[in-house]
Amino acid sequence: MCVKQVSVILENVPGVFMSVSECLARENINIRAISVADTSDISTVRFVTDNPEKTANVLRSSGYKVIEHDVIAVEIPDHPGALRAVLKPLKDANINVHYFYTYLGRGESGQPIVIIGVDRTADAIEALKKNWVHTFGNEIYAL
Repeated sequence: MCVKQVSVILENVPGVFMSVSECLARENINIRAISVADTSDISTVRFVTDNPEKTANVLRSSGYKVIEHDVIAVEIPDHPGALRAVLKPLKDANINVHYFYTYLGRGESGQPIVIIGVDRTADAIEALKKNWVHTFGNEIYAL
């Protein structure tokens, strides 16, 4: 449920993002989820990879400023309204969602996975667990 996210801040110039991708590829690091948010001057790139510790070390040794955060990975049903099952318990627990993006692949049951960055990760996990068991009758699936 709780996974490590690695983020880097990049200049918005041609080729910089590709350099990061090549750096990870050389080390056989697989990007499993990615989000890019940009402004006119910089981009924040958030990754969930198959090896977050190695990802952070490789990027640092290549000169990138690395930020690591715990985020939540939740497998959700693939039907209209499924995001409500995730967002409502967070709202009810007064937990702020900072960002939300999808995982490249499916979970153990074949359903989509979303990555969620919140202000209180441990509280969010508990809120989601309580709601998930009540709503779907089973535990939350994770990576």
